[in-house]
Amino acid sequence: MASRAPQQINAGSMADIAFLLLIFFLVTTTMDVDSGMIRKLPPPLPPNQEKVDVKHRNIFVVLVNSYDQLLVKGKPENIKNLREEAKDFLRPRSVDDPDYPETELRKIDLLGEVWKSKGVISLQNDRGTSYDMYIQVQNELAAAVRELRDEYSQDKFGVKFKKLNGDLTKAVQKAIPVAISEAEPKDVGGKK
Repeated sequence: MASRAPQQINAGSMADIAFLLLIFFLVTTTMDVDSGMIRKLPPPLPPNQEKVDVKHRNIFVVLVNSYDQLLVKGKPENIKNLREEAKDFLRPRSVDDPDYPETELRKIDLLGEVWKSKGVISLQNDRGTSYDMYIQVQNELAAAVRELRDEYSQDKFGVKFKKLNGDLTKAVQKAIPVAISEAEPKDVGGKK
């Protein structure tokens, strides 16, 4: 009997199929992109800027040490209470109360004369602070401003801040500004 030669598999189209699968997965795969934190930095001070004296009552100091412990206005605090305390501090008041920051009556387009707080939140971190705790504190402070704007917008216009149009949005932003100052991290905790 004569022996037959083994059958060859036609692999010519295999390369085409592999190439098409590669293209399919490249097109349908999503890439995660870190969006970072949105912060509007103040402009640099002019070189001849005089030193401004800030009253102690106008500053809400938030310290986070290298062990992720929170100190708010000189007292140990839980992260769960930070948002409400920040809102209470930044909320404009029409009466002078020495326990809260000073306020001033300002004229703002579309709002008229409104009470505006002179309060500033000063956030200070240790270099050993964990990234998770840093983000939690940032989120709570940003949420405090966002909720104050929602309350203000709801009171003045009957809708939440996100639903306002451009000019009204700018007016509410002037009435309730993001007054958060972040100091350079310090290396005092000993944890590295």
